[in-house]
Amino acid sequence: MTERAPDVRSRLCISLGNIGSFHDGLGEFALQLCTRIAAAAPRWRAVDGVAIDFHLRPSLAGTFGPAVGYLAIDRWQRVRHVQPHRYALWHSLHQLNKTRPPVGCGLRLVTVHDLNYLHHPSAFSRWRHDRRTRALIGRTDHVVAISRHTADDVRRHLGWTGPLDVILNGARSLVGTPQRPLPGWDDPAGASPAQFLFHLSRMSPSKNPQAILGLARAWPQMRFVLCGPPSDDAKRLREQVRLPNVEFHLGIDDAQKAWAYAHCAGFLFPSLTEGFGLPPIEAMHFGKPVFLARRTCLPEIGGDAAYYFDDFAPQAMRAVVEHGLAAGAQPGRADAVRAHAARFDWDRCAAEYLALYRRLLGLPAEPPEGRADPVDGAAVPR
Repeated sequence: MTERAPDVRSRLCISLGNIGSFHDGLGEFALQLCTRIAAAAPRWRAVDGVAIDFHLRPSLAGTFGPAVGYLAIDRWQRVRHVQPHRYALWHSLHQLNKTRPPVGCGLRLVTVHDLNYLHHPSAFSRWRHDRRTRALIGRTDHVVAISRHTADDVRRHLGWTGPLDVILNGARSLVGTPQRPLPGWDDPAGASPAQFLFHLSRMSPSKNPQAILGLARAWPQMRFVLCGPPSDDAKRLREQVRLPNVEFHLGIDDAQKAWAYAHCAGFLFPSLTEGFGLPPIEAMHFGKPVFLARRTCLPEIGGDAAYYFDDFAPQAMRAVVEHGLAAGAQPGRADAVRAHAARFDWDRCAAEYLALYRRLLGLPAEPPEGRADPVDGAAVPR
């Protein structure tokens, strides 16, 4: 624990739980939000007397700079969690966090990203995750949902009647990121790459990569590029699939990701269960046609800027994609897509969390004020 000066009058802790890296959706959320909270920490301490700590794996200590403190997570905190200091507010960044808030802490806040376990085919898995999530909610005072769809699930399925806010995630724009072609796409003559459709995810069954592969089999003239972290699901899929118009690139970096977004004809994301969905918004920053499943929160996030699959039969999917590619070439369409993506901003997201923290801690609002989307009449600073 980092030493604190005697001017500290209150303490706030953000718990990352067992997040081990920043390469997936939860990791991206934690990295973007915590980086901005850490930037505000010196001002909060100097002006408001509030110290900010991060609760995370020991290997990640120091990630967010010297202006914040670091608490190590360990497995015993799932049973009993004791800290030498009392925290006025404890924020768990996601509903998969198995550690308990420390004994004697004040308000307990949790961000719920999704209840996707409700769609799991295994009854035992649904029961196990539901039991764990209900236990978490039972020791929570205030909930934030990352979409209105998730907020509705929390009300409907968990019976939550307490205060609940919707704070939409941000999404990075990689438009200005230096680009590097994917392996095999580097043409020394500088020719434009062949047309391809791009997909980015961990390729678990819930991401529905099988629908993309079915489309690829039925559309041999189109190339399909599937990327994501080197998860077990992605590796297994790469080993099993042998289609001449499909290629996999696992563990790509931001430069390669930016190249794929910039050069693809369109972005495919037929996911069956999402709490938000960052890759579609990242693709929209490039003005690309984005194709989503009309499932869970995706229509809320994609809005009128996306095209939707109502049927995963290959010919039905192809018809949607061909229509979207033609419409995306119309004048002004790419600009409208970029304008939609610009609504999802990490600076705005962090400002809304900081405004919520101030309200829960009883601190006066500071400019720029937060702008959380209230649910069921919850009062939020404007």
